[in-house]
Amino acid sequence: MKDAPVTDNSDLASFGYRQELKRSMGSFSSFAAGFSYISILTGLFQMFHLGYGVAGPAFFWTWPFVLVGQLLVALCFAELASRFPLSGGVYQWAKFTGNAFFGWMTGWVYLACLIVTIAAVAMALQVSLPQISSSFQLIGNSNDAKSVAVNAILLGSILIIISTIVNAKGIKLLALINNIGVFTELIGIVLLIVLLFLHKVRSPAEAVIHVKSAESSSFPGLTVLMAATALTASYVLYGFDTAGTLAEETHDPRKKAPRAILQALLAAGTGGLLVLLFALMAVPDFNMQDLGNINGGLPMLVKSVLGNTMGNIFLCNVIFAITVCTFAVQSGAVRLMFAMGRDGCLPFSKSLSAVSSKTQTPVLATLVCGFGALIIMAMNLQFPKVFELITSIAILWANLAYWIVVALQLKNRITSARSGADNHARFSLGKWGLPVNILALAWSSFMVINVSWPRAATYGTEWYHQYAAWIYTAGLIAIGMFIYYYKLFERKRIS
Repeated sequence: MKDAPVTDNSDLASFGYRQELKRSMGSFSSFAAGFSYISILTGLFQMFHLGYGVAGPAFFWTWPFVLVGQLLVALCFAELASRFPLSGGVYQWAKFTGNAFFGWMTGWVYLACLIVTIAAVAMALQVSLPQISSSFQLIGNSNDAKSVAVNAILLGSILIIISTIVNAKGIKLLALINNIGVFTELIGIVLLIVLLFLHKVRSPAEAVIHVKSAESSSFPGLTVLMAATALTASYVLYGFDTAGTLAEETHDPRKKAPRAILQALLAAGTGGLLVLLFALMAVPDFNMQDLGNINGGLPMLVKSVLGNTMGNIFLCNVIFAITVCTFAVQSGAVRLMFAMGRDGCLPFSKSLSAVSSKTQTPVLATLVCGFGALIIMAMNLQFPKVFELITSIAILWANLAYWIVVALQLKNRITSARSGADNHARFSLGKWGLPVNILALAWSSFMVINVSWPRAATYGTEWYHQYAAWIYTAGLIAIGMFIYYYKLFERKRIS
């Protein structure tokens, strides 16, 4: 008698869960989820001015450096996504390769990261919208740092409300918008690369070895480059694990999720590399004002090179990319909250993991994630360097969660510990698993240290701003441990 064929639903049941979410995503939708999270038209246009402001054109080199490092992590994640095709991604991977405590702390840190990232991505509207029309500077003027920060929060809040509504409507609508957004972003990236190349005024070597100051042609020092590494590339090139987070809504996720994780990172990384290179080759003059300023940056560069009309067309594409990216980040946060709630790990777990029979979406979790992002932005109303603070903390928490996962995975490789059923895994690193895992852990350790380093360029001159990442992270871990042990005590008391 033959065994019954393994279906996605029976595969899910083998982990102790029943199918509640709508499994409607195919290969392109899975890829689009990760690609739209990374969204180079969002990240590069939002963060170009920060990297350039620190290291000048030479900050280009931080991009391939970060891409190679994150690819090591993505390879480890692809293996885990094939073994554990479950909603919640890193939370589930840490739980099955480690234990309930490590799963909880990873999920808690990454959930906080995703909610912060929703706020950070939504605020990217401030970088592009006012450059399309000054009428989008609704509060004050673009020359006042505080007015810029408050206006960014206002625009971002509007986008988050829209994102919450779309996410609550269900995965089918979300996937449709996401697919359209990624398709248009890919076209926009290709066209932008071609047009910037056609307008180049210098060679690649001349474009990427100059420094910010026109009086000096020396390459910036290691300290400067490490500061730049903590900003643009580090902010853009994470979130590729989203395909794994949406595994329970994907057909044949053991095969499609690993492939989508790698495809999303490689496509975004390669596209971003070319956009950055050809943009620097096309800069009319490295002495241009505002290349390292939030009111200028890459949007200003594109408009100055391609002209106002064509530049505004590309900026409209960027706005759409920012919108879709916000949707994707929130969808990842919702699935993570759902997964943790389903396991009884969060306060009000039953309500947070409840799935609407109409939309097959965790509606309350969607509302909580949106509301949490709005609170994050409101807390920073009085902080002019709101962009740097929010984005840097999001990068730190993402890489801290990544670090836990790859550390647990490496421990299992070394000890040969059994870490869950993998009989049906469709992706494996084989003999390369151990060296790749070691390098991935080393890379994640570097990222955590580098991003959290208390630099004035990132966090401002006040000591409580410079150490904000450490303070907030310590507070986050303390709160997480309290909730974990409280829930543990509560379960023991009931039983």
